[in-house]
Amino acid sequence: MMAAANATAVAVAVAVANACPGPMKATSNGSWQGDNPLDYALPLAILQICLVVALTRTLAFLLRPLRQPRVIAEIIGGILLGPSALGRSSRFLETVFPKQSLTVLDTLANVGLLFFLFLVGLELDLRALRRTGRQALAIALAGISLPFALGIGTSFVLRATISQGVREGPFLVFMGVALSITAFPVLARILAELKLLTTDLGRMAMSAAAVNDIAAWILLALAIALSGSGSPLVSLWVLLSAAAFVALVALAVRPVLAWMARRSPDGEPVKETYICATLAAVLAAGFATDTIGIHALFGAFVVGVVIPKDGPFAAVLTEKVEDLISGLLLPLYFASSGLKTNVATIRGGQSWGLLVLVIATACLGKVGGTVLVSLALKVPAHEAVTLGFLMNTKGLVELIVLNIGKDRKVLNDETFAILVLMALFTTFITTPLVTAVYKPARRAASGRKHHRTVQRCNEDADGAELRVLACFHGSRNIPAIINLVESSRGMRRRGLTVYAMHLMELSERSSAISMVHKARRNGLPFWNKRRSDEGGDQLVVAFQAYGQLSNVSVRPMTAISDLHTIHEDVVTSAQQKRAALIVLPFHKLQRLDGAMETLGGDYQHVNQRVLRHAPCSVAVLVDRGLGGAAQVSASEVSCTVAVLFFGGCDDREALSYGARMAEHPGIALTVVRFIPPPGRSNLLEDGSNGSVGIGVDADDQAADEAFLAEFRAKPAAAANESIKYEEVAVGSRAEIVAAVKAVRRFNLFVVGQSPACMSLTDRSDTPELGPVGSYLASSEFSTTASVVVIKQYDPTAAAAAAAETSTAVEDVADQYDVPDTPVATDRSRH
Repeated sequence: MMAAANATAVAVAVAVANACPGPMKATSNGSWQGDNPLDYALPLAILQICLVVALTRTLAFLLRPLRQPRVIAEIIGGILLGPSALGRSSRFLETVFPKQSLTVLDTLANVGLLFFLFLVGLELDLRALRRTGRQALAIALAGISLPFALGIGTSFVLRATISQGVREGPFLVFMGVALSITAFPVLARILAELKLLTTDLGRMAMSAAAVNDIAAWILLALAIALSGSGSPLVSLWVLLSAAAFVALVALAVRPVLAWMARRSPDGEPVKETYICATLAAVLAAGFATDTIGIHALFGAFVVGVVIPKDGPFAAVLTEKVEDLISGLLLPLYFASSGLKTNVATIRGGQSWGLLVLVIATACLGKVGGTVLVSLALKVPAHEAVTLGFLMNTKGLVELIVLNIGKDRKVLNDETFAILVLMALFTTFITTPLVTAVYKPARRAASGRKHHRTVQRCNEDADGAELRVLACFHGSRNIPAIINLVESSRGMRRRGLTVYAMHLMELSERSSAISMVHKARRNGLPFWNKRRSDEGGDQLVVAFQAYGQLSNVSVRPMTAISDLHTIHEDVVTSAQQKRAALIVLPFHKLQRLDGAMETLGGDYQHVNQRVLRHAPCSVAVLVDRGLGGAAQVSASEVSCTVAVLFFGGCDDREALSYGARMAEHPGIALTVVRFIPPPGRSNLLEDGSNGSVGIGVDADDQAADEAFLAEFRAKPAAAANESIKYEEVAVGSRAEIVAAVKAVRRFNLFVVGQSPACMSLTDRSDTPELGPVGSYLASSEFSTTASVVVIKQYDPTAAAAAAAETSTAVEDVADQYDVPDTPVATDRSRH
């Protein structure tokens, strides 16, 4: 009997062990020792992270042409890893996501989520929230109240069908919150992607979404408090404790954070002690709110909200945290959510009908409530509908609500799957619907004079102001751009206005969106209105200093867009600012050894798209140390410039630019004209003798002769000893190359993009520079001479380029009539 009892006890113990496997050890002894790494927590967690990141990034790449935010790819990736797709294989689940590993996975995911909510709080500026206008406030309240009410109504249908037996109070509140949320971070990225963030519509949407975000967190705290297993009195204590926690953070923690922010001035590194203390405070706040009973995420979010947004402190915190959290840990939360989502539970006509009902209710509540209030506030109908679609954006916060509801047994598997699919669908349709609906009316053509080429500016009898849009990617572009601008200022009555545009890639990082949030309303793209001592764009400081020391009007701007669409910002700004010339940095930078190092093909494509769509002339600057580290001196000749003239409209534009540069007292200009040898009108390719290249039609040839005669007849050119004119007869490619090499002593070469000349190199990877520019930019020619390649604006070619594209970029340029960007040196307006 005793033996039988022992056998039974052993059998029960084995059964329990099989049903409830013990915790995994952290590390293995290695496969050579006979251990399977997937049976240990650390190697398995590494595999899970790599798999999740690889899958979500692949999906994000595939969805990129549809302009979808990355959260869509992450939600879909999580669902694919779960029991809805790959997880249908029990072998896959037991190998990659065994039950005993889910605690470690969920812990890592929630740590990532904790710090991500801290970043979300950092993005939210309470001062901007207090400045929210009545319109945005009314739209936000309508966008919360109507869907919340419809969510409560839908909850009765669900409780009568697939959610029988759940507690009524918490379920009503969770359904209301789930349908009324607007994802603030996701909305910001969609608006930035669609270039609507700095429009009136975008600002209204962001203000309303910020109010909605705060209200959603308050409602979620209420839902969590009500979902506890205790009495209503316990729920009341939870809410009062949460309110006391918020007051404590605002009154005690915020002053300490403000003190650390004040002791972190611009230009100096933030102390490691401050960073560590702040991150520890985030964890401590998470512990406190989890102890209270309203989830650790609330504490992290509140700490992020109260951190001062001025100065570098918040930016440095974001920089320290965002890549690790957003890149590696946060995707685990989507995987964790996907493992709980089983789309297969939605089966039968009733379940699919309920899915349609939930989606319709969510869209009707959000879109309908927003549209009705917007129309009542005299918002145009198409803008009201667009605003409704934008406010219907869901995202990570929605998943947080649903996962908390599932963990607290408020939502069952089927209801959870329905609500996840609702969030995915409503966010996925936002971008295409907004693109289809929102088509702003074009403004009437301006009556202001607008010269689109340097040549026309020079020919203007009134001494027209030359407006230049000078673009730069980073600090390495700035010295050459400033020196080129200084060389171009001329001595004319109206002088030169430069719009210095910092081109920044819009990433999924929180820091990129934070920069976007801080943009102001003047211009599309926007300019930075903050004072430089309030953490402004450090790269425009050089332009501001140059503007103060020169007679050039410098107006700094910033464009933050995806590299695939940032050319639209450049083109739009050039149209708005009535620029005659766009200056672009070459996509290669010179290394110390003289070789050219590429920044990547995306930057080259930006230049090519601008050249194709630009509403004015375009110059590409190949910098090889133009002017050194200081600007060109106005008191002595310190820069020698050569214009290589073969013929054609681009060469005439290049010579016009060179002539303007020659007005500067520090510039010596030499014009080298390449002509056919005596006895021939032009040189065309002749395979028998190797002759190549200078061939122009009769009209262009006549225009060249008239332009050169006018240039040489001008008093400035005739009397100025710093302007020289040479003619060189060439009869073959070798002679052209030899003649060009003979004048390599100059600091700067200015050439046309499409001169009447064949290629001077056997192979080139820079077609945007043209046949001569590609040779001048090659290491075969020089390692010290900088090059400016100019393409003159051609209205016929620009119209053809716009007609060939599905989205005519030039149409965008006339959508907004805004005041001019303020001058950088006018401190009273910053």
